Formats: sequence, structure tokens, C-alpha cells
Amino acid sequence: MCSEKVFQISIFATLLVEMSILFIFIGLVLLVVGGEFLVRASVGLSFKLRLSKMVIGLTVVSFATSAPELLVSVQAALDGFSDISLGNVIGSNVANIGLVLGVTALIAPLAIDRDFYKFNWPAMMLLSLLFYMLLKNGGDITRMEGGLLLLSLFAYLFFLLQRAKKQRKAEGASEEVDDSLSDTSNFKIIIWLIIGGVALWGGSELLVMGAVDLALALGVTERVIAVTMIAVGTSVPELAASVIAAAKKEKAISLGNLIGSNIFNIASVIGITSLIQPIFAKSPEVVSSDIFWMLGFAAVLLPLAFLPKRFEIGRFKGLLIVVAYGIFISLAFIS
Repeated sequence: MCSEKVFQISIFATLLVEMSILFIFIGLVLLVVGGEFLVRASVGLSFKLRLSKMVIGLTVVSFATSAPELLVSVQAALDGFSDISLGNVIGSNVANIGLVLGVTALIAPLAIDRDFYKFNWPAMMLLSLLFYMLLKNGGDITRMEGGLLLLSLFAYLFFLLQRAKKQRKAEGASEEVDDSLSDTSNFKIIIWLIIGGVALWGGSELLVMGAVDLALALGVTERVIAVTMIAVGTSVPELAASVIAAAKKEKAISLGNLIGSNIFNIASVIGITSLIQPIFAKSPEVVSSDIFWMLGFAAVLLPLAFLPKRFEIGRFKGLLIVVAYGIFISLAFIS
């Protein structure tokens, strides 16, 4: 009788894990689909409003591509799972460098322009340090602090647009903008917005639900699932696009775009989420470990850009980054 109960519990636990993984997978698919429709609708609407390609590329696309992370973080915070909100952003920032940048560099070396150390990297480091100080001071991000992060984002965007105009790099800054979307009808834009919004909402609901259930089934915290599975999942589309481009010997990835993504994750996702619902770090590892990994991956980019070969991140450097990311993932589960 006892062994039969144990067997039934084992089957139930297995089913719970499988259902949780299925929810996470479907949630991620919906977030990718919703994000794509939202980007297309946003760009089409921007053309209707007669915004320049440079402005669309540097602001509208960046905001739209951060929507999946934003919806997940807001949903998690509203449901009382603040560690998922924080882990989602911290883990995504680590994955952008450790996974996306590292794997892409293994396939094809990445060239670094001077804007990297003159503007993009310092902006990312300053915002990352601000995020750390706000989180360390009380272990939470209040509404006022969220507003400060948003103000920092607007300041970054202002200087970014000014630099782009002065340096006449509008074409390079808007490579992700599809010109064909300028002819999109109003009806299509509305339909895309509805599909994108519904998919993002449904995806965030399923992802948070699956993450919490999986954490319970595996006996780990929500924070572990957030900095690993959720973070990697939200980075898969960017990773796939970069790997395909690198394999085709095309321009694989812009380091500036990755850094910009990290800035948007902190300033817009954490900023907006904490304005809606203050975020609390429930797991001490968020402040004592995860945030330092995020700062470390951001900081190491500067010496990698100059040593030993200047202005290039080649295969050996890429390997070091990927190995470091593997250690980060392993320690998250071991701890």
C-alpha cells in the first residue's frame, strides 16, 4: 500500500514537471510571436506618424523588443513573485553577453567600434551600478526608484539620438527597420497590435505559472528558474538570428545593440514594473550573487575589447565568455 502511494506521488510529480515545462515552452512561443507582431505594428505605426528611420530603429524597435521581458516581469510582480521579475532581467542581461555574444563570437569574430568604449559601455555600466545600488539599499526597487530608472533611460535615449545625428549614422542605426512596413494599412496595424497584445499577455501568464510550478516540483526557488530557463528562453530568438547570420558570413550582431538591450532591460523593464508594483528581492542570492555576475559580465567586455587583440572579440574570447556563462548556470542550481 505504501509503495503504491509512493508510485502515485512519483507519477504526479513527473506529470507536474512535464506540464510546467509545457507551460513554459508555450509561454515562450507566445512571447516570441507576440513580440514579433508588436514590433511590426509599432514600426508600421511609427511610419504613419512620420518618424525617421533612425528614431524608429533606436527607440521604437528597442522598446517593442523589450515587451516580452516587461510583460513577464509585471505579471510576476503582480502575482507576488518578485524574484522572477528580478531574475528575468538579471539573467537576460547575463545571457545577452555570456550566451548570445559568446556563441556568436565562436562562429565569427565580432568587430568593435569606438562608440563601444566612448558611449555604449559606460552607459551600460553606470545604469548597471545604479540598479545594484538601488537594489542593495533595502533589497527592493520602490516606485520612486523605478521613476529614476525611467528618467535615466530617457537621458540615455536623448544622448543616443544626438550622437547618431552628429555622426550621421542613421542608416547603421536603423538596419532592423523593414522599409516595407511603411505601406502597412491601418487595419493590419490594429490586428497586429491585438494579436501581439493577446499573445504577450497569454505568454506571460503561462510562463510565470509554469516557472513557479516547476520551481516547486524541482525544489528550487523561482529565482533559479528565472535566471536560467526564462532568461535563456527570452534570448533564444536573438541567439538564433545571430548564429544564422554569423554562419552566412553576414554581419552577425551589433555589440551596441546587445548593450542597448541590457540598458532597456534595466531601465524600462525594472523601471516600469516597479512603478506598477514595487519589486522586492526575496532570495538573498539575487543581491549577494546574481547581480555581481551581471556586473562582472558587463565589466569584462572592456578588457576583452582591447586585450590581446584590439577592437575584436574572437573565438578564444567567445569561448571564455561561454564557459563563464556555463559556470553561472551551474552555480545557480547548485546554490
